[in-house]
Amino acid sequence: MITPTIYDRYLTALLAGNRQAGTTTVQKLLDNHIQIKSLYTDLFQKSLYQVGELWESNKITVAREHMATAITEGLLNLVYPELFRGERCQKKIVVSCAANEFHQIGGKMIADLFETHGWDAFFLGANTPVDEMLAFIDEEKPDLAALSLSIYYNMPSLKSAVSAIEAHFPDLNILVGGQAFRWGGADIIHNFKNTHLLKSLDDLEKQMAWPV
Repeated sequence: MITPTIYDRYLTALLAGNRQAGTTTVQKLLDNHIQIKSLYTDLFQKSLYQVGELWESNKITVAREHMATAITEGLLNLVYPELFRGERCQKKIVVSCAANEFHQIGGKMIADLFETHGWDAFFLGANTPVDEMLAFIDEEKPDLAALSLSIYYNMPSLKSAVSAIEAHFPDLNILVGGQAFRWGGADIIHNFKNTHLLKSLDDLEKQMAWPV
């Protein structure tokens, strides 16, 4: 369980650039068998959202925001051994960031959480060109695709990618989500028939239950 004391200690370390303290906190939580979703939602996601709010209000510099993001991405590697302990379900998902989207942690978290539920998750990373993503989907024939977006002004790139996927793979369900949808864009689910908005990491179990 991530108590307020643990969270505050971790956030302080993150903002200070203290990777050692952050690593110690995360490793202790893993040693105590914390649920991966709780770790991602209640520590990583919550702290990055707070860091972003501090930057938006000019309380920290963009350099410190980038540093906190980089540290968090490194700490995700501590979770890697825990991702493959469960039984595999023989399903595949391709997860990507929209073109011009360079914030990839949210997408990586989605891929990781699908792995913990037995899926084979292919994470393509940040700023993936649409044609390359389409070629990869054609090669792997996934059961599901997912697109992550953090910056709202990149919404046209996301919609363009969704449109391309639906045109080439009309039967493939697509998940979209990310911090950008806090500011708008939810109408995307009305414009593309196979597209579903992932409002939070807590929604993942519902999506994994689809009969894909």
